[in-house]
Amino acid sequence: MLHHISFAVADLNRAIVFYDAILQALGYARVWTNDTAVGYGIPGRGDQFAIKFRSSRVPVPGPGFHLAFTAPARRAVDAFHRAALSLGARDVGAPGLRLQYGPHYYAAFVVDPDGYHLEAVIDV
Repeated sequence: MLHHISFAVADLNRAIVFYDAILQALGYARVWTNDTAVGYGIPGRGDQFAIKFRSSRVPVPGPGFHLAFTAPARRAVDAFHRAALSLGARDVGAPGLRLQYGPHYYAAFVVDPDGYHLEAVIDV
C-alpha cells in the first residue's frame, strides 16, 4: 500500500549512523544520499524510507504511530535491537514473540534518538 515514507531529523549525521546500522541489520541499504537527506531500501529498487534534515525542532507523531520494518529472520530482529540500543535508542520492547499479534510474530521495539517509534518484525 505505501510507496515510501520519510522522517525529519534534527541531526542528519547522527541519523545516518543510526539508520545505516539498524537497517543494515535487516538487509536494507542506503540507496541514495544528498546534502540534506538519505534514502534507504532494497539495493537496485529505490528508496522506501528516507530521513531528511530539518534545522528547526522536529515534531514526531504522537501516541499510536510507529513504523515497522520487515525483518528476514529473528536474528535480524535481534541485531536491529542491539544496534539501535548501542546508538542511543530507548528500548520499549526487547526481541521476542508477541503472541497477542499471532503465533509467529517476533518483534523488537525502540524509540530512535529523534523520538520516532520503530519496530522490526518477522511474522512467519
